[in-house]
Amino acid sequence: MKFTQLFVACLLFTATVRAELKLGLIGLDTSHVIAFTKVLNDKKNKSHVPGAKVVAAFKGGSKDIPSSFNRIDGFTETLKKDFGVKMYDTIEEMCKHVDAVLLESVDGRPHWKQARPVINAGKPLFIDKPMAGSLRDVLRIFDLAKKKKVPVFSSSSLRYGKGTQAVRGGSIGRVHYALTGSPAGLEEHHPDLFWYGVHGCESLFAVMGTGCQKVQRSKTADGKIEVTGFWKGNRFGIFRERRGYGGIAIGAKGKDETVGKYDGYAPLIAEIVKFLKTGKAPIDPQETIELFAFMEAADESKRRGGEWVEISEVLEKARGKKSKKKK
Repeated sequence: MKFTQLFVACLLFTATVRAELKLGLIGLDTSHVIAFTKVLNDKKNKSHVPGAKVVAAFKGGSKDIPSSFNRIDGFTETLKKDFGVKMYDTIEEMCKHVDAVLLESVDGRPHWKQARPVINAGKPLFIDKPMAGSLRDVLRIFDLAKKKKVPVFSSSSLRYGKGTQAVRGGSIGRVHYALTGSPAGLEEHHPDLFWYGVHGCESLFAVMGTGCQKVQRSKTADGKIEVTGFWKGNRFGIFRERRGYGGIAIGAKGKDETVGKYDGYAPLIAEIVKFLKTGKAPIDPQETIELFAFMEAADESKRRGGEWVEISEVLEKARGKKSKKKK
């Protein structure tokens, strides 16, 4: 009887080990690589998410962004020393030793180039914010993933705040109006909102969903960025630059709810692990595409002095098509 119990225990242990995905990281120039690895690898961490472990990495880095090249060596050493993560010289080589990949490069511009070998290797891929450095590259990544039938998912952790998810789940009915905000520090190589404003914009789309038709960019009384989106069904959503994270949504049930709060990385990481195991993205690619079209349209509106800009126009431009908009 004892032998049988031991045999069963060994089988269960083996199944558990096999169920733990081996993950590779791309881009060690963001604090997310340390934070995510702690949540995944450290079983004593109060926010530990089981089911996957970071075992490999490709260093990456961008020489023209100080917040990349000034931090990459420190984060690399921490991963090697504290978590035993093995470094690889190429993404292609790393992919041979992992089950799935987290693309973490703080710079969105190389994401398209870095995503290609992962998708071509058939590895499920999570891409941290911003998904890319341009709407065009967002489209290219999704197009290649669809062609190769490889699951790809991108999100900010702000999407998974408790209040935001409650509203997305229908707690106040269909959202008629939402206002979300976050810091919106700029980086010269990216469209304005891609670098940090993406957090507040992600919260906005989490509660409003798809259907944004046009965008207008303006300024608040104190000179901060404000972007208004008009959604199908006469619904409005606003992103506003602010010091912290937060906002409000008003729904069909006549109630309002606080949204856009930051509740840590664990809720996002839990969704990432589930996604990597099932191959089913929790967000439709169209919603992510529309989110980046919203932010790119905001830049176009700025260039036009605050005019309304159609989402369809920036999507057509990103796909290399001539706009049908009458001049």
